[in-house]
Amino acid sequence: MLINFGRKRSRYEEALPNIDIFVCTADPMIEPPAMVINTVLSVMAYDYPPQKLNVYLSDDGGSDLTFYAMVEASSFSKIWLPFCKKFKVEPRSPEAYFRTAVLEPLEDPVKAKERSSIKILVHAKDPKAVDIEGQPLPTLVYLAREKRPQYHHNFKAGSVNALVEIHGFDGNGGPCFIGTGCFHRRNALCGQKYSDQECKENWKGWNDIKMEETASVLEDTSKVLASCTYEEKYAQWGNEMGLKYGCPVEDVITGLAIQCRGWRSIYFNPERKGFLGLAPTTLLQTLIQHRRWSEGDFQIFVSRYCPFVYGYKKIPLKLQLSYCPYLLWAPNCLATLYYVAVPSLCLLSGIPLFPKISSAWVLPFAFVIIVHRAYSLGEFVWCGGTFQGWWNEQRMWLFKRISSYFFAFIDNILKLMGFTDSAFAITAKVAETDVSQRCEQELMEFGASSPMFTVIATMALLNAFCFVGGMKRVLMDMQSWFSNPFTLQILLCALLVIISLPVYQGLFLRKDEGRMPSSVTQWSLMFAALACALACY
Repeated sequence: MLINFGRKRSRYEEALPNIDIFVCTADPMIEPPAMVINTVLSVMAYDYPPQKLNVYLSDDGGSDLTFYAMVEASSFSKIWLPFCKKFKVEPRSPEAYFRTAVLEPLEDPVKAKERSSIKILVHAKDPKAVDIEGQPLPTLVYLAREKRPQYHHNFKAGSVNALVEIHGFDGNGGPCFIGTGCFHRRNALCGQKYSDQECKENWKGWNDIKMEETASVLEDTSKVLASCTYEEKYAQWGNEMGLKYGCPVEDVITGLAIQCRGWRSIYFNPERKGFLGLAPTTLLQTLIQHRRWSEGDFQIFVSRYCPFVYGYKKIPLKLQLSYCPYLLWAPNCLATLYYVAVPSLCLLSGIPLFPKISSAWVLPFAFVIIVHRAYSLGEFVWCGGTFQGWWNEQRMWLFKRISSYFFAFIDNILKLMGFTDSAFAITAKVAETDVSQRCEQELMEFGASSPMFTVIATMALLNAFCFVGGMKRVLMDMQSWFSNPFTLQILLCALLVIISLPVYQGLFLRKDEGRMPSSVTQWSLMFAALACALACY
């Protein structure tokens, strides 16, 4: 994310802009304070002029434990930062360096308070804000927004907008913005349209801004920005300024709005990875995360922020089209469910859907299948992946489409009909020790009852039953594979069975806590048997 300047630092340090880094957390149970603080300390240790670096933590849960952890982290940073620079520690997270165990889940989590809390723990303008070697420390700010039942706090977007408003006191047509791993010009987030000349002047002028206010003055001034009533008075926030409200994927819709105002995004992927994040370690958490993403993406497509409507004559058509693969994740589940279920059921009932291998009409099917899979594999390997990684990606692609995207599509339909409202689901960033061990052994985690697991297991069993019935039909017909009209359907069914092998293991073979729950197994067997019975009769 940031460049290692080395000997060039002294030459370019004065010309570098101020950078504000936002770290967001919401639940001390799902995102333990130890993990959050490790993130804060790692970004404070960036190889960047500390007086130009400002780190903000937004605690949407208002946890006292997280706040006190931040206080301790601000003290520990005086030792940790010079240690990292002296010994060139990589990665610069204390937990990763010392390899300590993650804290156990809290038995009595601290609930959010109905008050705002903002504390500048380290102020770069304070002469006492130095490490043990006398070098200045980056600015460190803690924020917990005020919450009240009668006011909608707009989830993560509201918290980030509060940080955008506060960081104005002391900081500064391409790929889509997906919420992380990127830098924004402050003017872009604050609703300003792009102007080449103004941006060049502002770029030179930001470093000349002098902030003389003390930390206590800034805290008092910023408290009103963290209140839940601030946005009631200034309706531009969440509409024309800051992150957009009203959508679970506020990052995508905000990025679209920024590009429509004339700003251009640039893709940059250095060999040295700038920042490493935590991804879900269980299948269920991954499915929940993609359910929220796909639901929010499709909400954008059917709203006034659809790229073809909102971006008309503002961004190029090719950029409008580039949003579609993401915004149409949810409805794409229909095509996937069709190819997962219908050809297999038709195979069982004796209805051919594809041409014979001996027919010339099979060539278009073969061309699309081979070229698409070869391109996908080549792209994955070119990006540094392996064949095993690509195969796992195909399996996850199938599971997400028949579960996460399917339920997201249903949620969107119900929302459009007025039966439900949008909700924000937090993804767990840590797992229990035995779950982590199974993850390291590349074993899928099924140890929870979920409707999404029921759909996945039902489809896996359905294809297994249909494959057995199809093979029986082919062997009894005594026809060659080239002249048999069911050959392509059998190959498709066999491929789905191979992809679903971990599901069969979780249903029948595994004995650990990560196996499929018995309730899911029973319901899946019943649904799959019922579908096969209807197909036969």
